[in-house]
Amino acid sequence: MSSVLNTVSSLRLSRVYNSNNNNHLRLPIHSVLTPPSVSFTRRRLTIRAADTDTNEVKSKAPDKAPAGGGSSFNQLLGIKGAAQETDKWKIRLQLTKPVTWPPLVWGVVCGAAASGNFHWNLEDVAKSILCMIMSGPCLTGYTQTLNDWYDREIDAINEPYRPIPSGAISENEVISQIWLLLLGGLGIAGLLDVWAGHDFPIVFYLALGGSLLSYIYSAPPLKLKQNGWIGNFALGASYISLPWWAGQALFGTLTPDIVVLTLLYSIAGLGIAIVNDFKSIEGDKALGLQSLPVAFGAETAKWICVGAIDITQLSIAGYLLGAGKPYYALALVGLIVPQVVFQFQYFLKDPVKYDVKYQVNFTQLHCSLTRTD
Repeated sequence: MSSVLNTVSSLRLSRVYNSNNNNHLRLPIHSVLTPPSVSFTRRRLTIRAADTDTNEVKSKAPDKAPAGGGSSFNQLLGIKGAAQETDKWKIRLQLTKPVTWPPLVWGVVCGAAASGNFHWNLEDVAKSILCMIMSGPCLTGYTQTLNDWYDREIDAINEPYRPIPSGAISENEVISQIWLLLLGGLGIAGLLDVWAGHDFPIVFYLALGGSLLSYIYSAPPLKLKQNGWIGNFALGASYISLPWWAGQALFGTLTPDIVVLTLLYSIAGLGIAIVNDFKSIEGDKALGLQSLPVAFGAETAKWICVGAIDITQLSIAGYLLGAGKPYYALALVGLIVPQVVFQFQYFLKDPVKYDVKYQVNFTQLHCSLTRTD
C-alpha cells in the first residue's frame, strides 16, 4: 500500500509540474519515494499551488474578450469585442472611443442648420468641420479617456482586457493624452470664436463648461455617475445639447428657447446613457455605484431606458405639432416607430448583447428637431 501511495504522489507531482510550470525542472520520482522528501515536497507543492491559483485568476480575466476572437474593427471603434492590440497609436485611438463621436458631430450639424445662417460655401463648411473635430475627436475623446482612467478599477472587474486595466498603456501615456485632447479642443474652440468674429467667446466657454462637466462626471469627489439619474442626464446633455449649442452659436445666435428645448430633449439622452450601464453591473455593485440597473435591477432599468427615450421624443413631436410644424412632428414620429420595433426586437431581449447596435441606431434620431426656431 505504501508503494502505491508513493507512486500516486509521484504521478501527481509530475502532472502538476508539466501543466503549470514548464519553466521549472521536474522533480525526480525517486526523491518522492522516501518519507523525508515526501513531507518536504508536499510543503513545496502547497506553495506552488497557491502561486498557480493566483496566476489562474489573473489569466481568467480576459476570457470575456479573448484576444484570438476579438475584432480589429471593434478595437479601432473602442467597443467591446475588440482584439488585443500592442500598437500604441491604435490603443490611444481605442481610448477615445470613435464610436461615440457621431452623435456629437451630428449635433453640430443640427445646430448649424438651426441657426439659419449656414451656407454651402467653403468657409462655412470648413468652420463646421473644425467644430466637429473639436466636439468629436478632441473633447469627446478627452471625456472618454478621462472616464476610462477613473473607471480603471471598475473595468478591472467588468472588462479587464481594456487598455488601462490590462496595462497595455502606461499611466503617463494616458494622462498626457487627456491633457493633449483637452487643450486641443479648447484651442480649437477659441480659434472658432476668432474666426466667427464673436465679441464674447461663447464657443470657448461652451467647450470649457462641457469639459468641466465631463470631469465632475467621472472624477471624485463629485463623480456624478455615482448617481444613475444625475450622471446619465449630465451625459445625455453633453451628447445632445452642447454640440448643438456650439454649432448654432458658431453660425448664429443661441436663443433661450433652443437651450430649453435641447435640455428637455436630453432626457432622451439620459435613456441612451443607461444603455452603457448594463455591461458594468458587476463592477458598479462591487464599488458601490448606484447606476440605474444596480438600483432598480436590469429588468426595470431597461424599461426606464426605452421609456425615457420614447416618451421624450413623443413629447417633442407634440411640441412641434403645437408650434404649427406638423411635417416635422410627423417625421419625428416616423423615426420613433421603427425605433420601438428595434427596441422590442433586440434591446429589451438582451440589453447587454445589443447595446452597441442600439446606440448606433439612436444617433440619427435627434436631428429631426433641426430648425424648430
